[in-house]
Amino acid sequence: MTDLGKMGFGTWAMGGPFFSGGQPVGWGPADDGQSLKALRRAFELGVTLFDTADVYGCGHAETLVGQAFADVRDQVRIATKWGCTFDAGSREMTGNDGSVAYLRRAVEGSLRRLGTDWIDLYQLHIGDLPLEEAALLRDECEALVAAGKIRAYGWSTDDVERARFFAAGEHGIAAQADINLLFDNPEMYAGEYSVLCRRPLAMGLLARETFTELPADDVRVTNPSWLRFFVDGKPSPEYFQAREAVRDVLTSGGRTLVQGALAWFWARSPRLIPIPGIRTVEQAEENAGALAFGPLTADELAQVESVLRQS
Repeated sequence: MTDLGKMGFGTWAMGGPFFSGGQPVGWGPADDGQSLKALRRAFELGVTLFDTADVYGCGHAETLVGQAFADVRDQVRIATKWGCTFDAGSREMTGNDGSVAYLRRAVEGSLRRLGTDWIDLYQLHIGDLPLEEAALLRDECEALVAAGKIRAYGWSTDDVERARFFAAGEHGIAAQADINLLFDNPEMYAGEYSVLCRRPLAMGLLARETFTELPADDVRVTNPSWLRFFVDGKPSPEYFQAREAVRDVLTSGGRTLVQGALAWFWARSPRLIPIPGIRTVEQAEENAGALAFGPLTADELAQVESVLRQS
């Protein structure tokens, strides 16, 4: 069984700009040199799980992950996703494809970009695919395990029934969901599988002390329907006030705000694996530093939960 560890790092922002219907869905410009240094620094600090997707930067993020760990491939766990179609030349998302035929093509593309013979965790990236279609994909994932191309699989979805359905397969070990201390989903991690938690720092709301104007090609300025934490590129007042209400508890004991927000996951459930995104060495070091502090204490967790219920 694939050991995913306590924390991984995400690479969405490293992919650089890409678009859907002309609207940005990336995090603005990225520096490949900085990204590669950040990935290697994370590995030096003991983080071995790295989450990406074929659509991040329309293939670019996978390529960077492959380059970063080419010489230590057997020491890292690579999780990637499929299901979103894209044009690498124009960096445009073109739709979704939940067919078995596309899965077979997609896995070969990811293996090529990652420069590897296997993927440790392969995740379906279409969150609302009907279960009857997902059943065919789950069967095909088992065939890919048998062929040695993937080690395990899961579903990136916020729907509990779908997450459990995919994880019920013999090599279904995980789901990926939108979870953080400001937006919890306890039903998602009540099962027997691990949950990779995307947006664990609320798209930066739980990471940054000040918020300057974001670039025009940053997804946080476009107000997509799923983006809760920012409005017109600025922190949502509701979530910002909740953050400030728990700041003192999160930063107790010498933790930074980021480290306190990550410590919440390990106190909340051993099944939760936060995967904060990184772009710089400094971000890798601060996030990895949370591991040394460990989880919030039971009293600190209770304080956070009590304050958030009142706010």
